[in-house]
Amino acid sequence: MNRRLFGTDGVRGVANDDITPELAIGLARSAGALVDGVALIGRDTRRSGPMLSAALHAGFNSVGIDTVDLGIIPVGAVSRLTREVGARYGVMVSASHNPAPDNGIKFFGRDGSKLDDDAELAIEDGFGRTHEPALGHYIGLQTTMSDSLDRYLAFLQYKAQYSLRGVELAIDCANGAAFAAAPRLFEQLKADFEVYAADPDGTNINDGCGATHPEMLAAKASGRIGLAFDGDADRLIAIDENGEVVNGDVLMAIVATHLKENGKLEGNTVVATVMSNLGFHQAMKRAGIDVVETGVGDRYVLEAMKERKAVIGGEQSGHIVLEDRTTGDGLLSAVRLLDIVAATGKPLSELRTVMTEFPQVLQNVRVSDKDGLADASAVWAAVADAERDLGDSGRVLVRASGTEPLVRVMVEAEDEPTARTVATSLSGVVVGALGELS
Repeated sequence: MNRRLFGTDGVRGVANDDITPELAIGLARSAGALVDGVALIGRDTRRSGPMLSAALHAGFNSVGIDTVDLGIIPVGAVSRLTREVGARYGVMVSASHNPAPDNGIKFFGRDGSKLDDDAELAIEDGFGRTHEPALGHYIGLQTTMSDSLDRYLAFLQYKAQYSLRGVELAIDCANGAAFAAAPRLFEQLKADFEVYAADPDGTNINDGCGATHPEMLAAKASGRIGLAFDGDADRLIAIDENGEVVNGDVLMAIVATHLKENGKLEGNTVVATVMSNLGFHQAMKRAGIDVVETGVGDRYVLEAMKERKAVIGGEQSGHIVLEDRTTGDGLLSAVRLLDIVAATGKPLSELRTVMTEFPQVLQNVRVSDKDGLADASAVWAAVADAERDLGDSGRVLVRASGTEPLVRVMVEAEDEPTARTVATSLSGVVVGALGELS
């Protein structure tokens, strides 16, 4: 499909350069001209958020669509509230885990899921066209949902099966959308917790903190279970009581195995991307759980989950989708994980032993002709040789980047030196076949 604006996770770029108020107005006008109804708009803590949110409100209102401002709120809340109130669109202004100068615009449909390809392409098709303006009393109105966070937290509390009294937590809010929501949630669930990176100033979101920098929380957790969210709180990376990082693969393995043991893993299936660790695949095989593998990107995980009616899927990055099959929600993932800790009476350090991670080496190779990878017979012959040598104790993945002049070479093996040696050898073959970009 010939996309001009939307990527795999909305429209994203540098705020006020790639992502301008004019772009936001145009997207909202185009989206609003296609439907009737109401649009809910939330944002994270970036300095550019109010500017872009105001532009989205104006664009929708100009074509007769009423809008509701949700304020600063996790993306899971935008998805949930869109579904709850029957809104036609939910929109999140956020660049998720990206640095503060970036921002993005993510659309959700009335079911709380990200728009499908056809809906996004319809918005792109109308972008920049002249749309009939609403006049007089047909101009859309902007209101505020003052209890948006309360409603979202009530949903999360309903989902929690156990009180967390006596559970010691360390929470990293990434100076992002979870800065108010996460402390309130865990206070309501009676946990004993310490909070970090919950003082946003518009420019410090994801800055050395959050799910993309779990080492910060690992150094501070001091025997507590750590929960690190990203800028829009759709990701969760955990830290066990020993300060070890528990990534999305391990979290999925814990949840899927627990569901299986309690007869609640519908379809006996978990959905993961091609980047999930070989140790995850082996753990699921031992548990008798089927793994459906997709391309990189949560939209592909969602498609496979809906097709197979799976109740869990996700990515190594900590973006986990649960049974409502709408979008990743880091706070909901945290509730689910802590319910398992409470239900089993086991520390997270013990639960994580459900899988053993294989060392993984990823090398990004800059090449002149990434599009030639599919026909590079020398590369695929070398991949086949590496796979034969590694056998069941390793894995190779070679793929072209969708956005950069790169070929990504990923190798897993029982030890890191082996993985690095194989990856370096394959990277050399890639450069030889596709040319090195100077």
